[in-house]
Amino acid sequence: MLVLGCLAVVAFWPKRKPARPVVAAQVAVALPVPCRDLSFEGIDHIVCEIDLRSYDIGLFHKDADSKPYRSLKNFDAVMSGQGRQPILSMNAGMYHEDLSAVGLLVEDGRQTSPIELASGIGNFFMKPNGVFSIRADGTAAITESSAYAAAPPADSFATQSGPLLVIDGQLHPRFEENGSSRFIRNGVGVRDPDTVVLAISRQPVSFGSFGRLFRDALQCPNALYFDGAISALSNGKDMIMGGANPVGPILAVFAKRQP
Repeated sequence: MLVLGCLAVVAFWPKRKPARPVVAAQVAVALPVPCRDLSFEGIDHIVCEIDLRSYDIGLFHKDADSKPYRSLKNFDAVMSGQGRQPILSMNAGMYHEDLSAVGLLVEDGRQTSPIELASGIGNFFMKPNGVFSIRADGTAAITESSAYAAAPPADSFATQSGPLLVIDGQLHPRFEENGSSRFIRNGVGVRDPDTVVLAISRQPVSFGSFGRLFRDALQCPNALYFDGAISALSNGKDMIMGGANPVGPILAVFAKRQP
């Protein structure tokens, strides 16, 4: 989602007012094998539990021509053409008007965007925010941004976003129990180093309820918000949720490569 954050030193001003996100009609599409439907507090969600001993997770942003993929549909097609059909793909972080990542992005061990610790306006800057990462040893973690910057680990993949939804078992301190801000939202949780949990709501949901989904229903002691309104999910071939709006960073799940 476009972030209009006023940074501590230099303000980012867009060249034009962003278009209102387009809400795509939901179509009945088969869920990927790791995913299921789950109703929580009266809101329907899709939940995908990824065992990293059976699946690989990667983060992607630009194609071989250094151009953003722009959509999950295009990303899935490119990956399929390269012989790597995703099991699922999801938007995985916020972006500026030119689709460049807001904050840290590490793709296949290479940092393509630096970590952002400044203060500003918008969901990304609702501190504490954090970083979701796949470590060099294949395990997953969610780390508060300042702690990550103080001791950067060797990560294969990483994306920064905000706010953190759950922090060591506690909801983000600024969340209301069930606030009036309601959007289709998606995010990621880490249950343990080998288990990543992705979720996207099928209906508008508050931050408070979405955080409780990860903490109480999905048993994730740490969880990170990816975005709202533009949230999208594909099964590697067809869109399940969203898809009418551009995306920046993309998270994809693949069958595990054999050594």
